[in-house]
Amino acid sequence: MNRIEGQIRGIKGMIERRDYCDDVLNQISSAQAALDGVSKLLLEKHMKSCVRERLETGDTEVVDEVLKTVFRMMR
Repeated sequence: MNRIEGQIRGIKGMIERRDYCDDVLNQISSAQAALDGVSKLLLEKHMKSCVRERLETGDTEVVDEVLKTVFRMMR
């Protein structure tokens, strides 16, 4: 997360300095890829802990919640 935060600050600085647009776009793409990686990792941990626990208690509503989240991530 610290690296992503640094990337975002760097992008802000590039915009403020009016750096070449293609360079800024490439940095934005890198930051998005890093965020996607964090999202996938967090989803995996969520499925293996929170979701599993709720299913074990009989709470099947968690399936709909996870599906909504996955579909949102796929956009």
